[in-house]
Amino acid sequence: MPRESHAARAARARQVLRALDAAMPVAHIELDYRTPFELLVAVLLAAQCTDKRVNLVTPALFARFPDARAMAPAPTPVVEKLIRSCGFFRAKTRSLKAMSAALLASHGGEVPRSRAALAALPGVGNKTAGVVTVHIGGEPAFPVDTHVRRLARRLGFSPSLIPDRIEEDLQALFPKEDWAQGHQLLVWHGRRTCFARKPACDRCVVAALCPKVGVPKAEPLAKSSPRPVRRRG
Repeated sequence: MPRESHAARAARARQVLRALDAAMPVAHIELDYRTPFELLVAVLLAAQCTDKRVNLVTPALFARFPDARAMAPAPTPVVEKLIRSCGFFRAKTRSLKAMSAALLASHGGEVPRSRAALAALPGVGNKTAGVVTVHIGGEPAFPVDTHVRRLARRLGFSPSLIPDRIEEDLQALFPKEDWAQGHQLLVWHGRRTCFARKPACDRCVVAALCPKVGVPKAEPLAKSSPRPVRRRG
């Protein structure tokens, strides 16, 4: 198979994006939030947890602690109890309280729009900062979560396993104005079709554009042996 040029890969990437957008025109972040602070908290809680579970937890959490000023001094046992079902609740509680304290100390309690400022908050990091900034109208970003990383490899968009390097490769393929949409579409496609263990390639709208890097080929069905014919008499 001939080596794909960057121009050809970029053209294919745009075709993939158009096909996914046509198939999933309502793709959006599936975490429930009303404010930038609630979004930041929800994204932190979503680490190693489903969005559905986070959405079950956050209404009670936000009713008690709606902003950084309320969250920073919140009693640790109370927060832990409220978020326990999200997993890693002790570590996440420490991050929520430390992040809130940092927002108060450095940003007047407001969530910054700068990705660098977000990533510098305790417990946040570059991926979470990217997700938050693109949804609050901050800096352009193409955040790489577990779904984006998997699809970037399978689609032949990046050979790397390092999220920051993958993001650089994706940013080089798509126009800046498509980064946020591209991230969301890859996340949705990963959750609905391009599964980690058994991707549903038979119903994938971009199957013809995908080199399926690392996807094991389906085993051919074994032919059943004909039953021996019994003769009478």
